[in-house]
Amino acid sequence: MIDSYHFGRITIDGQTYRSDVIIYRDRVDSNWWRKEGHKLQLSDIQPILDARPRWLVVGTGAYGLMKVTPEVVDAAEAAGIELVSERTKRACERYNELREQSEDVIAALHLTC
Repeated sequence: MIDSYHFGRITIDGQTYRSDVIIYRDRVDSNWWRKEGHKLQLSDIQPILDARPRWLVVGTGAYGLMKVTPEVVDAAEAAGIELVSERTKRACERYNELREQSEDVIAALHLTC
């Protein structure tokens, strides 16, 4: 579960991270880099699509500056993955809500802008 989120910092299960993260079912990838920083493209989330979670929660940054491309939306839909895209504070809340229902959720979170 996500314990807290503040601009540039997130705490997950007691561990604090200061870079963008992907929270998988069984681990946290704290070295998540996108091809273009403020644009979420298909290649940026291919491992998530391959994992086929029920939900994918995307945090678009504190101010929502990271944009999710239509290709990502289409690919998630084609894979039967429900995509939730929100500013990161709300995305963290939504991730925790979904985790209470099921472990079949992955989050990809941009921590800054």
